[in-house]
Amino acid sequence: MACARVPLDEQQVTEPGPLGKERTLPALHPERAEDRCFVPYKPPPEEASPAEVEEFLERAKFITEDLEWLLALPHDKFWCQVVFDESLQRCLDSYLHHAPRGLDLAALPSSPAVADTQRSVHKAVFLTFLRMATHKESKERFITPAVFGEIIYENFLFDIPKILDLCVLFGKGNSQLLHKMIENVFTQQPSYYSDLDETVPTVLQVFDTILDKCGLQCEGAAAMEPMKLNAHKQPTAMTMSQQDLADLIAYLCDSTTTIHAFLDIFPAACSSFYSHGFISRLTSFYETAVPDLEKAVRKRNFDHKSLQDDLWKRLSHSCRKMVEMTHLLLHHTCLQPILEGRENMQTSSEELLQHFTSFLPEKRFLSDYDEQFPIADDISLLQQALPVIDETRTSYLLQGVESAWDSVGRRKPQIQSKTSSSLLSNQGAVGGATAAAASGGFKAPEVREPEGAEGAVCPVSGAELESLLSCIRDLLPDLGEGFLLACLQEYDYNSELVINNILEDRLAPNLDKLDRAMPRPVKEELPSVLNNRSNVFDDDEFDVFRRDQVDMSRIWKGRRKGESAKELLNDKQHIEDQRARYQAYETVVDEVIIEPGDSSSAAYDLDDYDDEYDDTYDMNQVGANDLDGDTLLNRRPFTIPQVLRKGKVEEEEEGEEEDQFVQDPALLRERAEARRAAMQQRKGIRPERPSNVAGRPKGQGQTLETFLDRRKKEANKSRVSNHNRRTMADRKRNKGMIPS
Repeated sequence: MACARVPLDEQQVTEPGPLGKERTLPALHPERAEDRCFVPYKPPPEEASPAEVEEFLERAKFITEDLEWLLALPHDKFWCQVVFDESLQRCLDSYLHHAPRGLDLAALPSSPAVADTQRSVHKAVFLTFLRMATHKESKERFITPAVFGEIIYENFLFDIPKILDLCVLFGKGNSQLLHKMIENVFTQQPSYYSDLDETVPTVLQVFDTILDKCGLQCEGAAAMEPMKLNAHKQPTAMTMSQQDLADLIAYLCDSTTTIHAFLDIFPAACSSFYSHGFISRLTSFYETAVPDLEKAVRKRNFDHKSLQDDLWKRLSHSCRKMVEMTHLLLHHTCLQPILEGRENMQTSSEELLQHFTSFLPEKRFLSDYDEQFPIADDISLLQQALPVIDETRTSYLLQGVESAWDSVGRRKPQIQSKTSSSLLSNQGAVGGATAAAASGGFKAPEVREPEGAEGAVCPVSGAELESLLSCIRDLLPDLGEGFLLACLQEYDYNSELVINNILEDRLAPNLDKLDRAMPRPVKEELPSVLNNRSNVFDDDEFDVFRRDQVDMSRIWKGRRKGESAKELLNDKQHIEDQRARYQAYETVVDEVIIEPGDSSSAAYDLDDYDDEYDDTYDMNQVGANDLDGDTLLNRRPFTIPQVLRKGKVEEEEEGEEEDQFVQDPALLRERAEARRAAMQQRKGIRPERPSNVAGRPKGQGQTLETFLDRRKKEANKSRVSNHNRRTMADRKRNKGMIPS
């Protein structure tokens, strides 16, 4: 048997051979592996037919039993099976490839048996990888670290794609265990760092592929190559088929979610992505591709509304993950050295400001980034850590952020962000202002803040809220969505904190009183706009919103069928409609005899008109309103007749202004000039400088303005009068019009 305190790679075991004779073999030997066939994994069926569900349940049961048998093996037997059993590796690889991701869980069947079985397989696979990443289980059961690194690397037990899948599948709720597992793998085998450096260009190629599929210009040498004349036109997001668009968005969502999960769980990988210029490529891709894809999802007509909603949810989730990836890279490469007070604080702050400056042309990305992670908080942190930061530069950046919000046509939400004190606390994988990063919204631009469980404003988008709920319900399916919404709202939409407090039974008192099976509250529908509208055509014969039946014979498109000009002219229906009206005018009464006392004669009891009556003085009272004699004399002063005057009397009009029937031309010119100046000032026209051709007296020199005015006069004098008559005379003579 194996000796104590000896690593597994150095142990020798004695076992009976095929013929019954004992033999000594290394502890890690192919003949010690059990002959067991592990079946590959297949995902749950989307169409819940009984046969497919039964097949999935049976296959998943086999996988769970086999993995539980594997986990129960001793240390040496476990590693023999892991290293030398190829069917086991195919089974684990198939689960990593085909297991449903976070946004795929909503499309799975709602059968409790399927959910329980899927959860059992999920747990068994995670525990298997966790044990495979542990080189020391106890003081007696361990492998030499160098040999362990060689085993997992040479036998491809772990590689970069597997690690990425592990992060996206098991990251929610197991981030700490997963971080220790991946850190141990990279620590014991540093070759994985070089593999990661070679993987980053392949990840960047994902963005170029998506841009190429959308018919957009991508960076690099391929972007500079001219297109051939006979080349086929690349389809765009608006012209490609619905299936291609759905596959493209699903590809983008899966890629961004996987990369974000890896960087979030293993921050040491941020330096590799940062060194390859990942931030600049990511922001450029975001600014180029996201508006085009959003427009296609909003404007295109889909066969099913559910498909459009699912694509919008995946695209919004992708946008949020790209923004969070950028912040993760900036935090762990630029902000973290400043928070820890390292020697390269000045260099890190300069790089951070350079990145913020490079974001300024990317208006859409900058506004979305600032919405989740306010740049003002990071600048405030820099100013506190390094007071020598140029204030002109920081104010320029803040003005650029405000300009980005204005250019995209959105208003900056007034959400109280975390201050620099939160950054110093370094909570979580992102720390600082990232605690407010659960906010963010890539829902429709009109509605960016869905309502939570109790009608309160929720800081996360609708797609992210559904993702959080599906993640928690995957682990705790017996809880109602209404209860989970209340828990998320209580713990600032931190799913890991909610799961931890539920499992440890440390919920807040107000949550303990709630029913754990409480369903999700039904959102009240807003009243229809048609009920509140007001229109001049309301309640008419064609108001289809208030009438169930409309005379369709009076509605046609274009010219009425069967109608001709002859039939239109022969239609005399309007004459029949007016006949009864004009028949009332046929009765003419010349004289009506009124009997005394006849009550029916009141209609004819009118005052007779007497043409001989003189009504001249009826309304004009002669003399009644005349003034007294003295008052009559005061109406105009007494004037002596001219023939009775004895001396030359000065004219009464002396001293009065003469009646200027013809106004002064100088005054008219002055008023016209004032009006012209006012008009030119309103229109922004600069007044023309007065010409000065005369200049100074001879011998005193002339100014530049005088030379310019004289040149202008000399060049333009031929336009008026007859200054060019000699030239025209020569022209006529040359043409033979004037005899010489």
